[in-house]
Amino acid sequence: MSTKDQLYLNGERTSGQDIRTQNVTAASSVANVVKTSLGPIGLDKMLVDDLGEVTITNDGATILDQLEVEHPAARVLVQLSEMQDKEVGDGTTSVVILAAEMLKRANELVKNSIHPTTIMSGYRLAMKESIKFIKEQLATKTHTLGREIGFNIAKTTLSSKIFGRESEFFANLACDAINMVANANPDTGKMVYPVKAVGILKQHGRSFKDSQLFHGYVMYGGRAGQGMPRTVKNAKIALLDIDLRKSKMAMGVQVVVTDPTQLEAIRQRESDITKERINLLLAAGANVILTTKGIDDMAIKYFVEAGALAVRRVKKEDLRRVAKLTGGTMMITFADMEGNESFDPSYLGTADEVIEERIADDDHLIIKGGKTQAACSVLLRGANMQMLDEIERSLHDALCAVKRALESASVVPGGGCVESALSIYLENFATSLGSREQLAIAEFAQAMLVIPKQLSVNAAQDATDMVAKLRANHNAAQTDATKAELRFYGMDCISGKVQNNLAAGIVEPALSKVKMIQFATEAAITVLRIDDMIKLNPE
Repeated sequence: MSTKDQLYLNGERTSGQDIRTQNVTAASSVANVVKTSLGPIGLDKMLVDDLGEVTITNDGATILDQLEVEHPAARVLVQLSEMQDKEVGDGTTSVVILAAEMLKRANELVKNSIHPTTIMSGYRLAMKESIKFIKEQLATKTHTLGREIGFNIAKTTLSSKIFGRESEFFANLACDAINMVANANPDTGKMVYPVKAVGILKQHGRSFKDSQLFHGYVMYGGRAGQGMPRTVKNAKIALLDIDLRKSKMAMGVQVVVTDPTQLEAIRQRESDITKERINLLLAAGANVILTTKGIDDMAIKYFVEAGALAVRRVKKEDLRRVAKLTGGTMMITFADMEGNESFDPSYLGTADEVIEERIADDDHLIIKGGKTQAACSVLLRGANMQMLDEIERSLHDALCAVKRALESASVVPGGGCVESALSIYLENFATSLGSREQLAIAEFAQAMLVIPKQLSVNAAQDATDMVAKLRANHNAAQTDATKAELRFYGMDCISGKVQNNLAAGIVEPALSKVKMIQFATEAAITVLRIDDMIKLNPE
C-alpha cells in the first residue's frame, strides 16, 4: 500500500485480483459446508450454537442461517439461500453450490485477462437462454399427470431428508394436506394453496410413522373448566384479546372510601363488570370463546351454565389463524363509539364443530369446517425434539414444493437432468457466438455440471463416469431428433444408473429450477462486480 493511501484512509484497502480471489475462496468455503448435504444420500450437519442448543439438519437454508458468517461476500451466499427458501422453499443447497461454482469459473477467466464486464454479460445471456430452454424443452405440464405428480414431487424433495427411506409416507401426508387447503381464488378462478393453512404440531413419543393428518385446525390448549362441553356443533366463535377476570382498578388509581358499606358495593361492581361482559358475548350467540388472557373461576361458572366452551391463554398467532379460518374478527376491546360496551354478532366466526380431544397426552382443540377457508393440521410424532424439528422443516419444504408445482403447473425431471441438458445446450450455443461472451457462456455451461457431479459423489458413485453418461445422453437428445425422449434422462442416485426420471417419478417444480439459476447467477454477478474492498479500522 502506498503512503498516499495511508494518508486519507483509516483502514486497509484490498483491491484488484486479491479481493476477487478472497471473495471466491470465501464463497467456496460456504458452499463446501453444504456440499455434502445435497441429494438423496446427502448427509446431515450438526450445529451447536453458543448456548449449546443442537440443531441437526439437512436443509441448506437452515445450515447457513445458523452459521454466523463474517466475510461479506460469503454473506451474499447465505442471503441467497434464504431467498430461495422464501421464494421456492426447496433447492436451497443447490443454489449455493451453483453460485460458488460460477464464481470460481469466473475468477479463472479474470485471471486469463478477460474483463469482468464481459463475463457478467455472458452469464446474463446464458441465464436467459437456459430459462428459455427449460421452459421450451424440459418442462412438462402437470395437468397431464394427475395426483401422482404432487406425490412424486413431495417424494423427491423428501428423499434427501432425515427419513429418506420413508419418504412415501410423508409425501402422502404432504399431498393430502395441500389438497385439503386448496381453494379457488374468486376473482381469477385460479387455485391457490396456502401453505400457512397447514398447522404443524410436534409431540414427542411413538415413531414418526404415527404422525397423523387432522381435518380442521388443531391448537394446543384445553377447556377452562371441567363442566364445559367437549364438543360444540355449529360453533359461533368469539375471539378475544381481553381479560375475563374480575376487573381490578388500574395501576395507580386510588379510591378513598368514607362509608364502609360502599366497599362491598365496589367489590360487587368489580365482579358485575365481568359478568356483563360475559353476558354480552353469550347474548350475541357465542358458544365458543377463545381468549389470549385469563378467565377466572367466577367467569367459568357463567360459561358452564350457558353450555359454552371457553379456552384461555390461547396463543395470539393461533387466534389470528382461527380468525382467518372462520371469518371472525379478533376483539381487543368491547368499547364502542358511544363509550358503552357492546359486542356485535358479526364479529363471531363460524365453524361446523369445535372439539376438545386428547392427542398424545395433551389436550388440543380441533376446529373443523371453518366458514372461509379449509385448514388441516399435521401432528408429528418422533423420538426426540431434534428429529421433530428436522421433520417439520422437511415437511415444510415438501409442502412448498407441491404448492409451487401445482400453482405453476409445470415440472422438470430431477437427478441432475436439467443441469446436464443445459450444459450441453449452452456449450453449443456458445460456439455459435462470435463475440467475447463465448468463453463466459462456456464456463457457465461447465459450472452447471457441478450439481450432477456432487449428486453422484454424495451417492458414492463414480462421478466422472456418471456425468459422462448423462452428457452423452443429452447430447444425443439434442442433436438427433429420433432420440428426443432421452432429454428426460437423469441419474438414479441409489442404483447408480441413468434413467428416464420423468417416468421414474423423480421430478421437481420447474419454478424451483428457474429461480435457482436466476438467483445463483445474480449472486455470482454481485460478488464478481467487486474489485475493491476498504475495511475501516474500528474507532
